[in-house]
Amino acid sequence: MPIPLEDEPGHLIRRAQQIAVATFHKVHGRHVTPIQYAILRTLAQSPGIDQITLAQLVGLDTSTAADIAARLEGKGWVARDVLPRRQRSLSLTDEGSKVLGGMRQGLQVMQGDMLSALEPQEQVEFLRLLRKFVESREAMDAQDLGKD
Repeated sequence: MPIPLEDEPGHLIRRAQQIAVATFHKVHGRHVTPIQYAILRTLAQSPGIDQITLAQLVGLDTSTAADIAARLEGKGWVARDVLPRRQRSLSLTDEGSKVLGGMRQGLQVMQGDMLSALEPQEQVEFLRLLRKFVESREAMDAQDLGKD
């Protein structure tokens, strides 16, 4: 007997992603996308990393990460400096830091909104399980890449 759609993990993860993106835009508007936010956050934590490392840290392919970094450079939020071997070092500009800092309060609102249906202990467990899921899948994908 087939599993009901509302019990399929892939469907639930897709719906959760839709809800997360809609909540992000409700709180922050549309001048920053969730993936742009992830890139800004990553660069704030790891200034000067190259585009390949950035792509790995935020879960993007390298060409998509490079494209988004170029767009953020165009907005004046990211500086890209050429490294040897045609790589680029990425860092936040002062404007990028201001954009990220301006999002801080909204992020707390957004987190509270997204987790509000859960009891405090359920929130902790939900986040633990999400991290476990993502980390285990990333580890399996890394093993699969090593087999090629």
